[in-house]
Amino acid sequence: MQIKPRQNLLSIWQSVARHCYPDGAWDWGESGGVSSVADAERLLCLLYPATEFPAFRLDAPDTTQPDVEKSLKAVGDATEIPESLVRALTEFMEKHRAGDTPTFSGGHYFTTRDPDQELSKEQRALGVVDSFSLSVTLCLATLGFLKVYQTKTERSGTLQLIERLRQATSDRLTAAMVSLLRSFTVDVYEVESPQGQALCRLIGQGRTPDRMVLQQFQERFRALRAVIRESVVLGVDVEEQLGNENRLFECGWAWSLVKGAPQVDTGEPIGDQADGVARGVPYLYFTVVALDGIQDLFSDRTLVLGLLNPEQQKLADALRLRWTITQQYWSGIARFDDDRWPLEDIPWRTTGQQLESEYFSLSVASILVHDLVRRRATDDDLTRTVGVMERLAERSRITSSTTREDPAVLLHNPGVALPLQSDDPLGPPMRWTMTDFSAQLLKRVIQLCALSRNVAAHDRLLRLAEQTLDHLWARRISDGEGVGLWDNVHATYPDSADRQGRLSWNITERVTECMVAAQQLYTQAPIRSPEPTALARSLLSEATHLLGTEQMEQPAPIAKSQEGTELKGIEADLRRARILLDSQPGTSCALTLNVLGRLDALARARAAGRQGV
Repeated sequence: MQIKPRQNLLSIWQSVARHCYPDGAWDWGESGGVSSVADAERLLCLLYPATEFPAFRLDAPDTTQPDVEKSLKAVGDATEIPESLVRALTEFMEKHRAGDTPTFSGGHYFTTRDPDQELSKEQRALGVVDSFSLSVTLCLATLGFLKVYQTKTERSGTLQLIERLRQATSDRLTAAMVSLLRSFTVDVYEVESPQGQALCRLIGQGRTPDRMVLQQFQERFRALRAVIRESVVLGVDVEEQLGNENRLFECGWAWSLVKGAPQVDTGEPIGDQADGVARGVPYLYFTVVALDGIQDLFSDRTLVLGLLNPEQQKLADALRLRWTITQQYWSGIARFDDDRWPLEDIPWRTTGQQLESEYFSLSVASILVHDLVRRRATDDDLTRTVGVMERLAERSRITSSTTREDPAVLLHNPGVALPLQSDDPLGPPMRWTMTDFSAQLLKRVIQLCALSRNVAAHDRLLRLAEQTLDHLWARRISDGEGVGLWDNVHATYPDSADRQGRLSWNITERVTECMVAAQQLYTQAPIRSPEPTALARSLLSEATHLLGTEQMEQPAPIAKSQEGTELKGIEADLRRARILLDSQPGTSCALTLNVLGRLDALARARAAGRQGV
């Protein structure tokens, strides 16, 4: 299927509205309030497109488009929709707050390795990087939404609710930013350690001795190591180890607040800053999640609307530094060997958790995509990354057929389980399971497609995006709870294990993000190629000359005659073709070819007239 972001988003919105507004009022369902992650994902399915997709705006009722209003008719009319969203957002802020302190619980997204064991209440209440990052995106979307909506309503009760929500949202945004700072970590280890050996095998690819790997690592990351030491607060022990160039290191985000992470000084009213429990080891998955949320802090929309106060801007600057450092590190690791990238050796093997999976290859590729967008990639880097994405789609059985008892299906159901390492466990060992491989792949492919200015690479990416969307669209729930949402994994993998609770806000929100990314792709100018530009110039030259000949060889036609109207139309089309020559050479060619055909028709008519005489 073609990527039709507007039509697909309208379909998703209709399904979300039907599910969340069964009786005209927002219904959180049985799991509402249990997990801040799931609740934020549910709200973002509506609010993220409404604030990122101009045609889907809901904050100015007078400008709400008819098809948008129709898709949300379960919520109300154009005036009722923003009011309902304000009430739902207010409930979210109140549900996930303990006194004056915003909370970021993982809730039922946390699981145990042993199904017979039960996580403690304290464990389910632990904050998680997914929630920190989603809260940044949700809060920025909410603040921008409120900034416009408060100028469009005059109801005193609604204005009071908006102001209360604005303050609660600002507090949550600050708390989420502080939590992301306290979840960032740098892990330093010796070459002889298990982690060191794993990293050497990864970037040396079994062909380079450890001594040479260490030397190459030192040269490549010497400057980055110095930036981390000088600019990031890490603790005395870590800073001392990082200063030793004979040691390897990794940077990124742990799964939650790092044990021993210092509190962040801020004058904002965010309540108590909880002690960390996570081991200071970066996770690829949570690093990607953090990077996605942090980039919203310095988006054009955030800057234009002035959504951050001075204190939040300081926190954003600190997060942006970590965002840049992390991208440069993992991009360097992914492309460590110019001849054969470690990323091209699928599946990726993690050092901290000692796991391997195509999901981790996708995670590293996602960070590389962030870095390629940031520094405007070369054609070679982009082409090689396209090849990685195509291989991942094939290995995960998105673009290829499954075999009997195919292990690749486990990537989607039950998904990839991550052990959540903690130096101070509050109960049984915890896990986090990722089932969104297909949606994550689609998002990165669309982002690469938007970045690519190479016709061949762009065509490969667009074809891969369409195939992945075909796969995902087939997994929509067709009956029962959550019709039109995700995830009916058995629709594409009928022999996979049964899954409890089909409705997944995680995957539904990820697909929504993909459609917003696709909208941004199509708002760009099409790729310009030198061949059609050269052809268009030649055609324009010929058409201009023939038009001059036509105007010279016959008397000036009467202004309102058929011939006069035709010549004026030809002149207008030629002007349009010249205007589009550089930006849309293909369209310029099409217009000029049409002009040439019409000029030839005039010339033949004139020749026939002479013969008749």
